[in-house]
Amino acid sequence: MERFEINGGQKLFGEITLDGAKNSALPILAACVLINGTAVIHNCPKLTDILYTFRILEGLGCKVEYDGKTATVNAENISSDATDIRYADKMRSSVLFLGALLGRLHSAKVNLPGGCRIGERPIDLHINALSDLGAEFFQSDERIIATAPRLLGEEIKLPFPSVGATENIILASVLVGGTTTIINAAREPEIADLADFLNKAGARIRGAGEYVIRIDGVKSLHGTEHTVIPDRIVASTYMSACAACGGSVVMKNVRLSHLVPIVSVFNKLGCSMTVGGDVLMVSKKTPPRTIGTLETKPYPGFPTDSQPMLCAALCRSRGTSVIKETVFEKRFLFAKELEKFGANISAENSTLKIQGTRHLKGADVTACDLRGGAALVIAALSAKGKSTVNNIEYIDRGYERFDEKLALLGADIKRIYYEEGKEKDHNSKEAVGR
Repeated sequence: MERFEINGGQKLFGEITLDGAKNSALPILAACVLINGTAVIHNCPKLTDILYTFRILEGLGCKVEYDGKTATVNAENISSDATDIRYADKMRSSVLFLGALLGRLHSAKVNLPGGCRIGERPIDLHINALSDLGAEFFQSDERIIATAPRLLGEEIKLPFPSVGATENIILASVLVGGTTTIINAAREPEIADLADFLNKAGARIRGAGEYVIRIDGVKSLHGTEHTVIPDRIVASTYMSACAACGGSVVMKNVRLSHLVPIVSVFNKLGCSMTVGGDVLMVSKKTPPRTIGTLETKPYPGFPTDSQPMLCAALCRSRGTSVIKETVFEKRFLFAKELEKFGANISAENSTLKIQGTRHLKGADVTACDLRGGAALVIAALSAKGKSTVNNIEYIDRGYERFDEKLALLGADIKRIYYEEGKEKDHNSKEAVGR
């Protein structure tokens, strides 16, 4: 196991480059199943979820190479319609192979998705939509079995703009006969990135990133090359860290148009922001201001994935802020851990109330999900004294070399590896797998 040891209280100064978006790279990798050829994907981040996805692809019969930030996937000889349970049940995005396999092989055996425990996150929206296209579903233990001898385009109106359901419909529809129309589609930038990738491979998708998406089915997809968009959630994480700790952080490879809902909130916090092309500089000299009441919403609203890290920054604010979570009902599991730092924070149902405090103190805390884990790191960075953040395998699912990049900004943070009661830092020659 691994943990972070952090000596807090340091302001953050320096420059980092954003990696590719996890929430774009994962559906794009699943989409490679649809391509009768080779897909080359640049700016693909090295995360545990990405590595698990490579193993799933290999289990399906794909050839996968990963060199630096570039993944090469050849699905010409795909031979299986079943995802490997050893990897599929570790992450939510494994459910996207349902639509991809139905689209390519007209059958799929997919495990119920795993991932972070931030709510029920049912996949009934996915199943209902794919059923409308002609798929038939069966469930055996924890595996979903689907067949679709013939998929046909259909008009599908989603009751909620689910990102995963929108992606699964797109994946299942690109090779069907006729036109599929998605009404109330998710509008996140990652949806548009998936469509851009598929269109480069010969798909005909219009309106991605808008309320209505139309997919005209094509007979086949060919090999292509694509660069994954920057990760806007990772950007918001470093913005939150700067707001909590103070200092000045420069981020390169930023897509500012994707950050508009986030930037407006950090303006309220009192952060100074300077933009130049794909570079964003965030500065904060004084403790954050309160923001009143904020609701998380589907894009273009404030993203639920950025909410925990913002809450960590608000623990240092002057006054009271209220966060209303409208997407995932168990997104506040991290709040109890923030209390260990001395934060004045209370959760009731889908509402979190934060009364800012002048100082946080070091604490021993445990991550229980990806973004909540990042929030604990931010609180530890802004607290006085030594902190320990455990269960950092959650954090590695969404942040590449998080500790190393924070250290570049001046943070005093170490990754500690445990084996049979022994511990060593990440630079030790005995630390395996690093």
